[in-house]
Amino acid sequence: MNKDERYEELLLELRSLIGEEKEEVSVLSNVVAALHEKLGFFWTGIYRVTGGELLVGPFQGPVACFHIGYGKGVCGTSWKERRTIVVEDVEHFPGHIACSSLSRSEIVVPLFDSSSEVRAVLDIDSTELGCFDDTDKKYLEAIAEMVSKRVYD
Repeated sequence: MNKDERYEELLLELRSLIGEEKEEVSVLSNVVAALHEKLGFFWTGIYRVTGGELLVGPFQGPVACFHIGYGKGVCGTSWKERRTIVVEDVEHFPGHIACSSLSRSEIVVPLFDSSSEVRAVLDIDSTELGCFDDTDKKYLEAIAEMVSKRVYD
């Protein structure tokens, strides 16, 4: 099964899994678990906008940083710039926050509410350099949009 097919299958599974559920932490927890299990990344999680910073939410993988400031690291930059950021090599991202020295590449996708405010970011790390590409970006943005509409609208 190629990457597109794996993501298409995952999208169908997530739609079924989420169903009509609207409770934020429950939905985010199961989405993160499904992404992590299905795609096998090193770290998969959500940082939620709370009190002017990003606070770690549901995640799968090794322990993570608790707090990330606005505009700090990849997650904070994604929040500030309101866009998906793909990092081929975290060593070359200015201000990268190393929660684990094993992380080599990263993708961060913002989740928006109905007022177009960033409410959270989906953060995925890999131990492989250059792990994420336009296919990951396309499907992870679709997943983020689906989740956002369910829990933030």
